[in-house]
Amino acid sequence: MTAPATGEAAQRLLGDLRTEIARADSKASILMGALGMTVGLISALLAGKHWRPDVLSTTGAVFWWCGAAGLGLALFSLLLAVLPRYRTTAWQPGTPLSYFGDIRSADRQGRLEEALADTVRDPGAPLRAALAENSRIAVRKLQWIKAGLIAFCAATVLLPAALLIG
Repeated sequence: MTAPATGEAAQRLLGDLRTEIARADSKASILMGALGMTVGLISALLAGKHWRPDVLSTTGAVFWWCGAAGLGLALFSLLLAVLPRYRTTAWQPGTPLSYFGDIRSADRQGRLEEALADTVRDPGAPLRAALAENSRIAVRKLQWIKAGLIAFCAATVLLPAALLIG
């Protein structure tokens, strides 16, 4: 593959990754909304009956508290999914700029002009770094969404089951 073709492929992949990150954020936001509606519905139904979890049998209480923990875990996981993520290492002199944190770091070190020159010398390096970093971000977000969805589904089964068991 020639250098321009490689650059075009990298640009396309980077666009795809950024789209996937945006989709992951949307999925997590929708799931957080569903989680909020579920908690609100359960709270409204039970508050109207002056219900308390201590009226449940031991088995019902175990189901109830496992379901409540599942809702908490789902919320925690989905919040981690939408948490902004940045590169784990700081910009170093002699390396090209690849995202806004690099620009800020280079400017703080008084080396922005030098960093811009390094970026112009090897325009593929920042693209490769952005591909690797965005790929890491997309994978992490999707892992947290999966964990949150599993916990949410478990909670939506456990909480009604606890009420049915009594």
